[in-house]
Amino acid sequence: MTKTDVSGLTQLGQATALPDGPDLAVLERVPYGHSGSLANVRFTVPEFTSLCPMTGQPDFAHIVIDYIPRDWLVESKSLKLYLHSFRNHGAFHEDCTLDIGKKLVGLLNPEWLRIGAYWFPRGGIPIDVFWQTGTPPVGAWIPDQGVAPYRGRG
Repeated sequence: MTKTDVSGLTQLGQATALPDGPDLAVLERVPYGHSGSLANVRFTVPEFTSLCPMTGQPDFAHIVIDYIPRDWLVESKSLKLYLHSFRNHGAFHEDCTLDIGKKLVGLLNPEWLRIGAYWFPRGGIPIDVFWQTGTPPVGAWIPDQGVAPYRGRG
């Protein structure tokens, strides 16, 4: 078994402060040792938080990120810090969701990526935002994201 090359990582194994915002967060990557294998990598973020850009009130989402690596994997601690950096960042739901997806695509150049953001109600209306880079490769196993539609107290 080949050990993943973690040289050059600046956050893994280090005490790292939470960035003040997503523009200051450093996303890092490590080599994917199984190029050509259609493995789906999933990150589930059930407690994502950002701020409403108009009121400053907190917004909450359950985010699911699926991607099929080409040559790179996102280093998970850097992803965690990046996602947590949205806690003090004001942006609309759609902006947060697409910014995360596009930032990961720019870093990883994956075979395929999709992000589903299931936002809790704001003003009584839940907003779900979905984005993907295209059709998943033939033969890839892409399970349902498993987040139930919003039903209120019903």
